[in-house]
Amino acid sequence: MTDTPEQPRAYPQHWTADVLASDGGVVHLRPIAPTDADALVRFHDGLSERTRYLRYFGPTPTLPPREVVRMTTVDYRNRVALLAMLGDEIIGMGLYEGLAAMDKPHSAEVAFVIADTHQGRGLGPILLEHLAGAAAENGFTEFEAEVLSENPNMVAVFRDAGYQISRSFDGSTVHVEFKIDPTDALTSVRNARERASEARSIANLLRPGSIAVIGASNDVQKVGNVLLANILAAGFTGPVYPVNGPGQARSVRGIRAYASVRDIPDPVDLAVVAVPAAGMSEVLDDCLSKGVKALVVVSAGFAEKGLEGRAAELALVEQVRAHGMRLVGPNALGVVNNDREIALNATLAPRIPGSGRVGFFCQSGALGITILDTAARRQLGLSTFVSAGNRADVSGNDVLQYWDTDDATDVVLLYLENFGNPRKFGRIARRLSRSKPVVAIKSGRAAMTQVGVLSERYGAVEDSIAKMVLTQAGVLQVDTIDELFDTATVLAHQPLPAGPRTAIIGNSSVIASLAADTAQRSGLQVVAKVDLGPAVTRSDLAEAVQVAMNDDGVDAVIVVFVPPVAVDTAEYAQALRHAVGAPDIAPSEPDQPGVLPNKPIVTTFLAVEGIPDELSVPGPDGMPTRGSIPSYPSPERAAAALARSWRYAQWRQRPDDEPVELTGVDTEAARSLVREAMADGPRDLTAGEAAQVLDWYGIDVVPFREVRTMHEASAAARELGMPVAVKATSPEWIGRLDREGARLDLSDATAVISAFRELQELTGDQVLQVQKMAPKGLGTRIGATEHPSFGSIVSFGLSGRLFDALDDRGYRAVPLTLEDARELIAQPRSARLLTSGEVEAPADIESLVNLLTRISALVDDVPEIRSLVCEPILSSEDGTYVLSARIKVGPVPTLADTGPRRLG
Repeated sequence: MTDTPEQPRAYPQHWTADVLASDGGVVHLRPIAPTDADALVRFHDGLSERTRYLRYFGPTPTLPPREVVRMTTVDYRNRVALLAMLGDEIIGMGLYEGLAAMDKPHSAEVAFVIADTHQGRGLGPILLEHLAGAAAENGFTEFEAEVLSENPNMVAVFRDAGYQISRSFDGSTVHVEFKIDPTDALTSVRNARERASEARSIANLLRPGSIAVIGASNDVQKVGNVLLANILAAGFTGPVYPVNGPGQARSVRGIRAYASVRDIPDPVDLAVVAVPAAGMSEVLDDCLSKGVKALVVVSAGFAEKGLEGRAAELALVEQVRAHGMRLVGPNALGVVNNDREIALNATLAPRIPGSGRVGFFCQSGALGITILDTAARRQLGLSTFVSAGNRADVSGNDVLQYWDTDDATDVVLLYLENFGNPRKFGRIARRLSRSKPVVAIKSGRAAMTQVGVLSERYGAVEDSIAKMVLTQAGVLQVDTIDELFDTATVLAHQPLPAGPRTAIIGNSSVIASLAADTAQRSGLQVVAKVDLGPAVTRSDLAEAVQVAMNDDGVDAVIVVFVPPVAVDTAEYAQALRHAVGAPDIAPSEPDQPGVLPNKPIVTTFLAVEGIPDELSVPGPDGMPTRGSIPSYPSPERAAAALARSWRYAQWRQRPDDEPVELTGVDTEAARSLVREAMADGPRDLTAGEAAQVLDWYGIDVVPFREVRTMHEASAAARELGMPVAVKATSPEWIGRLDREGARLDLSDATAVISAFRELQELTGDQVLQVQKMAPKGLGTRIGATEHPSFGSIVSFGLSGRLFDALDDRGYRAVPLTLEDARELIAQPRSARLLTSGEVEAPADIESLVNLLTRISALVDDVPEIRSLVCEPILSSEDGTYVLSARIKVGPVPTLADTGPRRLG
């Protein structure tokens, strides 16, 4: 049964969301219910007189019972109220009410109020955003509000939320109106707000002023003892409070201990928890009472233990967020911040690397210990490190938001086991990669997909799609930990190459050849190979390197050095370092982290892995800093790492991701047709409906007519103009390689009638198409469909069952920029046929780019389009022509990165 405007909806559970306030604290949003009456009265009683006056336009010391009933009993359609909750306490409320009675069926009046103690946390724009999402779902397109003239902050809320508002003044009040449909400006503001709040929430984890270690113990075998020992050994700059429960020792490791967090006399920012899962609820209550902002839970016994543990983990997250906190873990290794002003090592790792400018995120605790040890051995300094364990709350996406705003981090490393929201990851990484390289190693095919959502439909190509989409976001993807650290070492210590031209200098022709082969296979151009011979002197080495570094025709240098017998290698290292202009010691000022040469240089010096002491430019704490020269144990690894640096530099040189400006687009018309078409449920659009939707986005389908009789076929051919084609319409006959499903180049009525009769008898189709013949060209295919992880995905490839069977297609996530579209066209292995003229005349690439960006905009603007296929598309120097389009429509799936922002 279809809902009518008069019928109340069932409680809309899907509007429930955990969101982040501007200070990084978690707030729970949910629709109001009649059972909230008492809490609503307490909320109102707690408001100051000033806040009540601004909300109700007059003194309202108490809410009348009738008003309480009216506010808590809503239909979730024409009247909607959302509550902002902290624990069981209401801290904010927003509501809208439809204005149909005022002859405004698509408008609603909106209002909200925030508890005085929680004002300034950005809750107004958050409530407004989620109310707008609910209103749009119920068919509203515009909000109105009445605001007292003496309350400019409320008007600022609407404006700062990104809405284009119109205002009118009426004495003491301001009337505000604005459209609630998402715009580019609105999305930009929401993303910026999300970025700031998520970064702040991670700062609460990584930059605490004080720490409580809950579960601290004097038993050196206990996890709580190890945590406290590591925090103290790192020299954490704030107070540390051991908490070991009632009746336990008065001190742990010589520091006064407390029975509960509540008993600590001073504020606590971060709680590091090492207590059994069964005791977690009491810990959370204590932390809420104390005002703790974040938790790191190293305790195991949750999702890794099976279904029962998974249920306990979900309950833990629900409690943590209800208490307004963020959580790393459970089953986490912990977090590190090497900033000298923080000096935080809240991990179980026996060894952590020194200070550097690389941020690292991983999940597995055991793997995290290996990663930290490897980084320390390679002399790769870290700014921050997060091991999220089961990743029940804080994910890689949250930490990326922090690193995007962190001046102490230049390079981001990720070891991915899975991402809860890869669509959001792609969006964040694309922005971050514009300024900082992101290098990811993934474990298994599921790493780039939502947990448990590997698509049967995609099967073996799932990994390929994920890689292409992440490449679109500028993420460097590697396969092994060695490759991850190889890449990070050159990115962290050397500049990006301005081009691919590479000089190879060495004293072994064999090793130099190995480097050259790998370099060329990896996309570098070897423009010089200088063999200095095995008896090379340090001055010869320095001179050759200097020549290459000063050569405008060289963009990067690889030095392969096998030391001659019985020589002082330190002298060669000093000569090499000075040849590239690297100083012996880096500047000590924090804002000058080393000196870069004018182009990158890597080496195989002594086959050392990482930064050898001889080639290090030490910072104030002795760790290698910018300008240090990376060394690799083999020439292949040196060349491959340099090539990845060039690949990232190429991505950085792309034009900025400016939105594509399209003309001749009627989004509302397309939306209306699609929504009307699916009124009775999902279905395939007719060929005519599909052509009309495309036409509203400036995409012409070659004119055709659907015919049922020979007479109609003949009339259609005359109307369209000869020559024409007669085509089958059933899916099993469309696109047949043997062309039995179509008769082409029919130049008279007799041929058309004969073709109609043959095809009806052959295919059994009662409806055929007569279509104007398009100019000859190479057949291509554009598709758009919903990927379970990345949302709308556009694919491109040559048309035909052979290319389908080989899955020779490129994939990109929506929306496409012009550069995305060009890269997508070049992605398939068969793409060279588009420009070589080997099969047909070269294709019109720019018209294909235009077509791709229009299809991208269509499926982005009208998400009810579940899939779209344009095939064949004939493209030649004469232009590009769409011969057929198939569109399926249906309800929009719930995707974590669409609609109002929320925690995943």
